[in-house]
Amino acid sequence: MTNKEIRRYAKITAAQKSFWHFQKALYPNFFTDDKAHLKTLSDTLQAIYEGKVKDADGNPIKRVMVNMPPRHGKSFSLINFAAWVLGKSQSNRVIAVSYNSSLAGRFSKGVRDTIDTENLEFKKIGMNDIFPGVNIKYGDSSNSMWSLEGQHFNYLGTGMGGTITGIGCNIGIIDDPIKNDKEAFNDRILEEHWKFYTDTFLSRLEQGSIQIINMTRWATKDLCGRILETEADRWHILKMEAYKDGEMLCPELLSYEDYADKKSKTSPAIFGANYMQEPVDEMGRMYKDFKTYSELPEGQRFNYTDTADTGSDYLCSINYLINNDQIYILDVLYTKKSMEYTEPAVAKMLEKDGIQRAKIEANNGGRGFARNVKRLLTNNFTVIKTFTQTKNKKSRIWSNSYWIEENVFYPEGWGNMWGEFYASMKNYKREGTNNHDDAQDCITGCAEQVNKPKRIFK
Repeated sequence: MTNKEIRRYAKITAAQKSFWHFQKALYPNFFTDDKAHLKTLSDTLQAIYEGKVKDADGNPIKRVMVNMPPRHGKSFSLINFAAWVLGKSQSNRVIAVSYNSSLAGRFSKGVRDTIDTENLEFKKIGMNDIFPGVNIKYGDSSNSMWSLEGQHFNYLGTGMGGTITGIGCNIGIIDDPIKNDKEAFNDRILEEHWKFYTDTFLSRLEQGSIQIINMTRWATKDLCGRILETEADRWHILKMEAYKDGEMLCPELLSYEDYADKKSKTSPAIFGANYMQEPVDEMGRMYKDFKTYSELPEGQRFNYTDTADTGSDYLCSINYLINNDQIYILDVLYTKKSMEYTEPAVAKMLEKDGIQRAKIEANNGGRGFARNVKRLLTNNFTVIKTFTQTKNKKSRIWSNSYWIEENVFYPEGWGNMWGEFYASMKNYKREGTNNHDDAQDCITGCAEQVNKPKRIFK
């Protein structure tokens, strides 16, 4: 063989083994060695496919979230990845979901075109050079659903909310399901996405399937956010900001000059979501950090209860332990249910955790609530006191917020334990309209008991 033939053979051999080299072989002008972020993405997708990404217990992680700036080649890479895995094994089956049916068709056509690339001239390497015999089945002209020669089904592309019936897959891809910030804060659309994911998409995945979600992190309640609330440990997160530590992610695709220009002309929230992968609603959050614990230290045990002011408010009751002037949350009751439910529930909660002292706000019927809770206790261990809160609620929440971030610890998995309380704490805004502030008022009351013990526990 000539040197040219040897180099070409080496590229083909490398492309069979490496997804990154596959992309370089087919599209050498775009997938270049100076685009390190694309190599990282390629290597990550291959590692997920080969089961080389492990969790803390050494088990393979088969789920990956990709959060990268726009126009940086992530969807292009996913199109090529779908083609590569079909070349690796023609028994692979891919379902790819895009924002709508039109984009799903474009994604599907991209995969088909990659598979159909031919060696029109010796200098060019095509899919059939890398994986000989891998071809679209003759007669499968649909862009949305097709198969390879010798297979019954290999690929389905559909829009978010579309129909997926009668087929399954071992590789599921969701590519940019949210169009813009208006959709990102439309609760109806976000709920539709979640229901499609849980009721339709997951039902088509075979056991042990690979899941890939590629999306801009618009909101804490978007698809990525909802998933991470319940199973973050089962996902590998690949997050890349456009600019970090004084360097651009890829100057060829987005220079610092263009980055600065976009930043100056775009609202900080929208810019942060698109280019820094910061959910828009996270930028104005009151509490940005929540510390957790796995082992509970020794300490005195207390409770703070804020009864509901109106019928639309929540009762919030928090059991907590104080150790070294820091708070460890033991249990939370956060509900709109009536006093017929909350009074015995609080009494039971106090006894369960061996609470020594409980403070119940006397405002709006709290004094009667406290009397009934005390009557329901079966022990004389817990001391219940009431008091009237006269300070401004918002100023109390504001002034204690930093201390709470630094000194309050929640049990690991607390989002699963107290879902509504968790969501309220996560999404509470420093400025603007909040539907409720009962959780924040109560956790602030706990903080005040630590910071002013002589005043509170007299």
